[in-house]
Amino acid sequence: MKQKSKKPSKANNQYRIRITGIFFAVFMLFSVLIIRLGLIQIVSGEEYSAQVKNKVVTPVSTSVPRGKIYDANNRLVVYNIPAKAIVYTPPLHPQPEDMLSLAKKLADFVAMNKKDIKKVTIRDLKDIWLLENDNGSRLLTDKEEKLAKDDKLDDKEIYNLKLNRITEKDLKSINKNMAAIYRKISTATAFTKTVIKNEDVTNQEYAIAAETLENLPGIDVTTDWKRAQKFGSTFNNMLGKVTTTEEGLPEEKLDYYTSKGYKLNDRVGKSYIEELYDSVLQGQNEVVNVSTDRNGDIVDTDVITEGKNGNDIVLTIDMDFQEQVEKIMQEELVAAIQKPHTNLLDTAFVVAMEPKTGRILAMSGQVYNRKSKEFSDFTPGTFTYAFEQGSVVKGATVLAGFQSGVRNIGETERDEVMRFKGSGTFSSYQTMGIVDDLEAIERSSNIYMWKTAIEMMDGKYIPNGTLNIDPKRIETIRYYFNQFGLGVPTGIGFDNETAGIKGDNVSTYFQIGIGQLDTYTPMQIAQYMTTIANGGYRMKPQLVREIRESNTDEKGLGKIVDEMEPVVLNKVDMNNEMIERVQQGLRLVTHGSQGTARSYFANEPYDAAGKTGTSESYKNGVKTWNLSFAGYAPYNDPQIAIAVIVPNAYLDGFTQPHSAANIISQRVFRAYFKNHPTTK
Repeated sequence: MKQKSKKPSKANNQYRIRITGIFFAVFMLFSVLIIRLGLIQIVSGEEYSAQVKNKVVTPVSTSVPRGKIYDANNRLVVYNIPAKAIVYTPPLHPQPEDMLSLAKKLADFVAMNKKDIKKVTIRDLKDIWLLENDNGSRLLTDKEEKLAKDDKLDDKEIYNLKLNRITEKDLKSINKNMAAIYRKISTATAFTKTVIKNEDVTNQEYAIAAETLENLPGIDVTTDWKRAQKFGSTFNNMLGKVTTTEEGLPEEKLDYYTSKGYKLNDRVGKSYIEELYDSVLQGQNEVVNVSTDRNGDIVDTDVITEGKNGNDIVLTIDMDFQEQVEKIMQEELVAAIQKPHTNLLDTAFVVAMEPKTGRILAMSGQVYNRKSKEFSDFTPGTFTYAFEQGSVVKGATVLAGFQSGVRNIGETERDEVMRFKGSGTFSSYQTMGIVDDLEAIERSSNIYMWKTAIEMMDGKYIPNGTLNIDPKRIETIRYYFNQFGLGVPTGIGFDNETAGIKGDNVSTYFQIGIGQLDTYTPMQIAQYMTTIANGGYRMKPQLVREIRESNTDEKGLGKIVDEMEPVVLNKVDMNNEMIERVQQGLRLVTHGSQGTARSYFANEPYDAAGKTGTSESYKNGVKTWNLSFAGYAPYNDPQIAIAVIVPNAYLDGFTQPHSAANIISQRVFRAYFKNHPTTK
């Protein structure tokens, strides 16, 4: 029996119709998409390609906080303090009219500082006047207008004609405060924050700017930073300064900084420690690539380099000890000035170093103003100012005699009045008779040193005879002195360090033996004494002990990045017995029965060794005498070496009225060992 075939139900027919409709709709959508892609590729492809080519990518750098400076005891010395700031970030192609309008709006409530207003030039005012007066169209004659239209006058010639015809009366109408703002806005770099004002921003200025940002295109309020110091004037000069955003990169080092990727308005160290360690303290700016279309609108930003705060540095200077040294110097200078015949005395220098490492424990230059009765800091003078140092160098003279072979350990010479034909007489402060090397140092025999220097220059003292020497051999003596740091840069690292001045009077070349020919800085004397104290190693003076990561949570110091190892610049070429012999002589100066400094150091608990010095000098054409002392302690295990000089201490022709160099040295040793106890 045949079965009847089933007819499709009405429901199935409707389902098929829906499926067919969906497929048709999808087909149409894909067709439209393909056609659209084809139109974009074929018809509009060139236009989109041109837009891509017109896109401009501008790297924008944002500064980060500068690293801090700590002292040897990890106490904060230099740091950043927040400062309210009003800043401007310009678009790619800002229009002068828009910038002038913005400057006028800001001038209604922002009062620029006097130093910013003073920087406004006549040219700045004239440019503003042109913007406010239809680009100075009335300043050209009809003939000049025609020449301009006919391209017979170029834009520069037209501009200069207009500038020359703007009068002082015209410029009086321009608000100087507004002009100072416009000057900053008009020199800003595209997409880079430029400080309009970050010093003495009032709460009112800050609040009004914040409340009206929508009407001030490109303006923002933020928190900037400025450098501050914890210890006031103490060590102030050596810490150095940082440029302002207005100063930016120093002009004399522009190529150097720009080659390293710095922006023109970056703040950098401009003197001493801030400058020397700028690459450490500066940090790493955040760099963002800002992409703009041909209209100057930002279409994309991409962080290329993450910003990182500058690293911190830890000094070798103990600020407590530094303060004590400066106070001692000031007190003793004032006391000495009260003495007679000290009319030209106003300055003293001290350098204290760690003999085994070269680390500087304290350094200072103090200058007294007799009129204001105030002191100013001249610490850089410890390595930029050279003097006749006198007898403190006699240890080097004896060692040079040993090295050259003209003197043997224990060798004697007669200390007598030396007379040269046609050259007058020369003597020590007293005639000593026969003295050996130790006694020559202890009693400070000039004759022993002169005879040593003469023999090193292939000469020989003949009573009442002519002084015959080989003048070229003076360089041999200087070579030996150089090994101790005398007459050569110490290596402290500052470009303005002086190596001193070489005397060029052949007839007085032998005076080098008593420190009366060449000049040396206090830093050189400290390095020289350090070299003797540590057994012959000339150490590089160091002001920084270590570099640490910036600790953003302000809880202690960050991790150590680098520790400054002691640097030996050279080892003196002689055996230990020779240096030990001179060390013994220096201890006799402070402890021997005839030692020139025994009254200041013989009964002190820290067991010092050292050498006093007195030397002729001149100031303002007047002959004076310098006083100096260089030494170290304790004798058997040196922890500190010092150099002290008081230039122009008293006038020539008078008995020494004071001993400021010895007293300062005694008090500096006492201050140091008060916190670093030792026993003899």
